[in-house]
Amino acid sequence: MGNQGENLGVVSIEEALRLAEEAGLDLIEIAPTAKPPVCRIMEYGKYLYLQEKKARESAKKSHTSELRNLRVNIGTSQHDLELKAQKASEFLKDGDRVRIELALKGRAKYMDKSFINERLQRILHLITEKHKIMESPKKGPRGISILIEKDK
Repeated sequence: MGNQGENLGVVSIEEALRLAEEAGLDLIEIAPTAKPPVCRIMEYGKYLYLQEKKARESAKKSHTSELRNLRVNIGTSQHDLELKAQKASEFLKDGDRVRIELALKGRAKYMDKSFINERLQRILHLITEKHKIMESPKKGPRGISILIEKDK
């Protein structure tokens, strides 16, 4: 391609270098694996700037979802549950997954399962963002955890 973006077609290397030199610009190989290789006549600094700009734009559009953790105890007050549910809603809104862990200590580990599940459901009902359960409640060494993500 020429310095105004026009297509010069297939030319020899010598011809391309001569055209670039006449224009006072650089000959940049864009696609070296193509047959024949694709080159462009432009300033090398401008080319690097455009490549950087494309990379920034694509990085801006991509969002990796993270796994966020919230820990709740059996005796957590209603107000604290509301605050944690609000934080979980923010995480879900950002596209992140949330693991809610109900910490069980001492005798609480041997409590009735329906009571423990009811405590876990309390915080799930307070979350304002639409969500779905990715992993059903699992028993772990510190208590019970559940994994949720935003429902599309």
